[in-house]
Amino acid sequence: MRLLGFLTGAALLLGLSACDSIKQVAADAAGLPTDENVLFWTQDQRDNAFRQMESLTTTRTISAGDETYDLAQGAPLDIGTWSGEGHEWTLGKYMADQRNAGLIILHDGKIRAEEYALDYAADGRWTSFSVAKSLVSTLVGAAVQDGSIKSLDDPLTDYIPELKDSGYDGVSVEQLLTMTSGVKWNEDYADPESDVAKFNMTKSKDGDNPILTYMATLEREAEPGSRWQYNTGETNLIGVLVSKATGKTLSGYLSEKIWQPFGMQMDAEWILNDGGFEIGGCCISAALRDYALFGQFVVEGGKAGGKQIVPEGWFANAGVKQADIGMPGKGYGYQWWTYDDGSFAAQGIFGQGIFVDPARKLVIASNGNWPEATNDRLKEERDRFYRYVQSVIDAEAE
Repeated sequence: MRLLGFLTGAALLLGLSACDSIKQVAADAAGLPTDENVLFWTQDQRDNAFRQMESLTTTRTISAGDETYDLAQGAPLDIGTWSGEGHEWTLGKYMADQRNAGLIILHDGKIRAEEYALDYAADGRWTSFSVAKSLVSTLVGAAVQDGSIKSLDDPLTDYIPELKDSGYDGVSVEQLLTMTSGVKWNEDYADPESDVAKFNMTKSKDGDNPILTYMATLEREAEPGSRWQYNTGETNLIGVLVSKATGKTLSGYLSEKIWQPFGMQMDAEWILNDGGFEIGGCCISAALRDYALFGQFVVEGGKAGGKQIVPEGWFANAGVKQADIGMPGKGYGYQWWTYDDGSFAAQGIFGQGIFVDPARKLVIASNGNWPEATNDRLKEERDRFYRYVQSVIDAEAE
């Protein structure tokens, strides 16, 4: 079986690695989807599959350590009701409308609210989709702190020489992080000849990473740094960059730098592509509390195990508008969607998200299964919820 997933925050179409026959038989027996495109799965199939994506395809484990973060219970947050779209909302109504499988609010490192639905629970994993992008960009920060990446101003070809004489020759690491490379790219999911369709059909040859094989064929269309364009392939290149710079798998490096030292509570799984490499822009499956703990890692300035994992001030740059995306009050940082009030978020299709507000020491993580991959009304409602929780935190401080 080969799954072809439409798997990004803004809608990413990518190929997943082939499953072995045992996994296919197990998926069939469990009523899991076998269709090649997640967009054609039924809602019930997604509810079932999103909690066990490792049953559908090949993954690599992100190992947790023996010691976990002391995630204490705080006083319940008095969420109450809030107004929106002409009616009153409660937390239960909000979760039902968003089809949240889980929602957790951390404030000052303590759990202030935690709810589950859709037969999901705290001891289960749920897929991230493009939430993974923000984790991968953070691994760039770790590689800079290690000295494996010397500077974000470095040419990308210093680390991926296979990109010489391509559109990426002359593009910096930072321009890759902000999707401002200027490389010609077609992200039209309805066009079978688009880049986003064709790069997923590229097969691995002699163990090469198929992502790199395709991306090396692209040409420049604009000067690097002169424009922002959402480019799925570039996030996957960030994964290639980290692996080549560190000499480690993405799963191993994430485990070494964050998952174990910060005390994540459960192992996570990362889906692999046709060449056996992690898909940089997608497809980590982890527990809801661990998504929230990643947000807490950000709030705490990127420190874990008594060490500075990313350079000091990394998130002050990563989580602010580095590129104008043409939306008032919002922007794009280092693979984070930013808000002009200083907060920022990791976002994935079907309602996955990690909202981080460092000034308020606030983290909101949610897993979900929206009726469709992306929905403007549900996005706006989620943003409204973030703002409402911020106002509740502010009221407590008065």
